Formats: sequence, structure tokens, C-alpha cells
Amino acid sequence: MNEALDDVNKQIIEHLQRDGRMSYATLAKTIGLSEAAVRQRVQRLLDGGLMQIVAVTDPLTLGFARQAMVGLKVNGDLRKIADKIAAIPEVDYVVVCAGGFDLLVELVCTDDEHLLDLLNDKVRAVEGVTFTETFMYLKLAKQSYAWGTR
Repeated sequence: MNEALDDVNKQIIEHLQRDGRMSYATLAKTIGLSEAAVRQRVQRLLDGGLMQIVAVTDPLTLGFARQAMVGLKVNGDLRKIADKIAAIPEVDYVVVCAGGFDLLVELVCTDDEHLLDLLNDKVRAVEGVTFTETFMYLKLAKQSYAWGTR
């Protein structure tokens, strides 16, 4: 087993997935380590790229009234096209997938005009994009980052 993901580090990750603001002292008490040991382990997980601690927001409360998932069919190198799409600032999620679409892309926009501009002027303008289908978000029913570790 990878030392970076021993049972203690898995516990740390799982607790921080539920509450990213949990203090080192609380984590230490919960896991049974010293505060210094927990701090060092968290820093190694962050430095090693195994974990990030970020603020998750509701885009609607920040002035982004329109969100959409866009399915893309493309010709050419999927990775290169995915990288070009990912470089668009309003794109917050890109996945290369199998099935009816080659890529799934999530857009966060201020309004419908902004969405139209993104689709027409940026997404569809990427060389290799041959088809898009837009799925407008009506309501976010669930979003979770607490899937644990394996």
C-alpha cells in the first residue's frame, strides 16, 4: 500500500471531506495523533497533490444565474481538445468520456446571453468540436465531495 495513503491519512482525508475547516487539534483528538503529526500529514497530502482544501460555493449566490452541462462530440485528439476547452475561464469541469459524447463540460455563466456567447464564440470555436448539446440546470439536488477513500 502507498505510504501516503495509509489508514491514518485516509481518516484525515475522510474527515476533511466532511469538514474542510476542521482544526488540527480536533483532527488530532479524533484520530489519536498529536496536533503536530496531523499538521505534518496534512501538509504532505497537500504537497503531494493527493488532496486539496477548497471553498465550495453555490454559484447562484455569487451572481452566476445560469449553469449548464454541455455534451460535445469532437474529431481529433480528445486530450488536446479537452485541454483547450478547460482553458476557458467559465468552464469548471471537463471530462473525457465514453458513450454518446466525447467530452462533458460544465459552464458557469451570469445569464443566458453569457451562455450563448460562451457556446458560440468559445466552445464551438475550438477546432475539432463538431456538435454540442446543452443541458440547462434547473436545480442542484445534490453535490457531494465526501466519497471517502479506498
